[in-house]
Amino acid sequence: MKLTVYNPQKGRLETIDLVVSETNTTKFDTCDTPGAIEMITDIDGNLVITETGWNYPVIVYGASRESIGYDPNKAKKLRDQSIEC
Repeated sequence: MKLTVYNPQKGRLETIDLVVSETNTTKFDTCDTPGAIEMITDIDGNLVITETGWNYPVIVYGASRESIGYDPNKAKKLRDQSIEC
């Protein structure tokens, strides 16, 4: 599916092709908490971090679900660090 994500390395939005499946995505049960991490998806050696609410997903280069231990708290910290730049 086509998905618009924020790319902090480029400082802009871009559209990517993202396949969400059981093998490349971890979903979290956080639908009642605004701003919480909803899911993390591996794509071509990078990580797409999606949170609940209206924010765009963020693509983080050189990260993976495994590298953050499939942890939503680490994903949120990584997302926050990547958009601070």
